[in-house]
Amino acid sequence: MSGMKDRLHTGELYLPGDKEIMEEQTKRLERLYEFNMTRPAEGAKREAMLKEMFAEIGVGCYIEPPFHSNFGGGHVHFGKYVYANFNLTLVDDTHIYVGDYTMFGPNVTIATAGHPILPELRQKGYQYNMPVRIGKNCWLGAGVVIVPGITIGDHVVIGAGSIVTKDIPSNVVAAGNPCRVLREVNDRDKEYYFKNRKIDYQSL
Repeated sequence: MSGMKDRLHTGELYLPGDKEIMEEQTKRLERLYEFNMTRPAEGAKREAMLKEMFAEIGVGCYIEPPFHSNFGGGHVHFGKYVYANFNLTLVDDTHIYVGDYTMFGPNVTIATAGHPILPELRQKGYQYNMPVRIGKNCWLGAGVVIVPGITIGDHVVIGAGSIVTKDIPSNVVAAGNPCRVLREVNDRDKEYYFKNRKIDYQSL
């Protein structure tokens, strides 16, 4: 079938095994493999590779290998100073947008790809993709999972192990399965950084 590649970013059903799609994907995965084989001392090489691999990536971004991505970052848009710990998984069959200064704990998964509920369509291999948007200065704890089509606002903390199935507004702490807003970022957060540990502004 022709025109499958055009459906990657439209939300329409398509066949991901299409020859044209697979050829591009394989090239990108080869480059991703090379990125994951870089040595810890090769920071400049990693940075240069990410600029080539990603759709967009700002200055100061750091991704700790191993990094997993369906299109090797080809549909990923990072702002500046984005940090990702081990095993970031980006199912970037369509676009993933991440704002400046956002941080990912280890084993975070962001998925844009879904499969129809109807068994007959799944059996034929059909898929659809919905973009994910994450704002600036967010922190996603270890093991967070974000499903297709989700938008997360700015200055959001998502607790470890959360599964985000609905949009999350800006300036909140959210956690759980399914992920729910627990509270807004508030004045107490200006005084305490962890439980009852006070922020010593003079030492910062």
